[in-house]
Amino acid sequence: MLQYWIAYRTLAGREIHRFLRIWPQTLLPPLVTTSLYFLIFGALMGPRIGPMGGVHYMDYIVPGIVLMAVINHSYANVVSSFFSAKFQRHIEEVLIAPMPSWVILAGYVTGGMFRGLLIGAMVLGVALLFTHPHISHPALAVVMAVLTSLLFSLAGLINATFANSFDDISIVPNFILTPLVYLGGVFYSVKLLPPTWHTLSLFNPILYMINAFRFGFLGIADVAVDTAFLLVGAMIMGLGGIAWWLLHRGVGIKH
Repeated sequence: MLQYWIAYRTLAGREIHRFLRIWPQTLLPPLVTTSLYFLIFGALMGPRIGPMGGVHYMDYIVPGIVLMAVINHSYANVVSSFFSAKFQRHIEEVLIAPMPSWVILAGYVTGGMFRGLLIGAMVLGVALLFTHPHISHPALAVVMAVLTSLLFSLAGLINATFANSFDDISIVPNFILTPLVYLGGVFYSVKLLPPTWHTLSLFNPILYMINAFRFGFLGIADVAVDTAFLLVGAMIMGLGGIAWWLLHRGVGIKH
């Protein structure tokens, strides 16, 4: 097991060093974007919108924006790194190394989680410059952030295994992930939607993640928090099994 630990530590360390080395591209842009979100939606539009869910609008959008950053960057780190390894053909060096598929999976996922959670913490730091929300259940919020980061790191690896070009790795974020995130209640409560749209929103899994995270922050949610944790846990098990199987079989990697 010692050799597996060394392999995991080496792979995860390389993934973390990769995005830290190019921090102006990976860490700085989300901070600028986040500042604009809080300035425009919170400081400028918030007073006109008024309270949401019984709290100030600025406080209401903080959890959604933080988790949105965690989702996007956990996913982006793994999908870009793994596909680049395929494209540049140095994934073969990993495959011939004496380590099982689950170690490779754990190494890449750890890198994605580290980036997603780091940027989430940085975004929260930016939010505290604009407002100071009372965190009701910090442990619950941290657990949901970690689980969400794990889930989308796995999803990023699955996308990368099937991708054949750089265009392929942008299809899911642009046409699936981004719409689901923005329609997941980041900036509004789904209780404000008409009945038909409210019902349709309940089929969006990101809605449950954001609301569970918001419950950890503010103690309010539009959905049952226990349902959110069950859903995220089931998705992690499903995507984790698929990702391991794809690596084990060499789908999209071995020719």
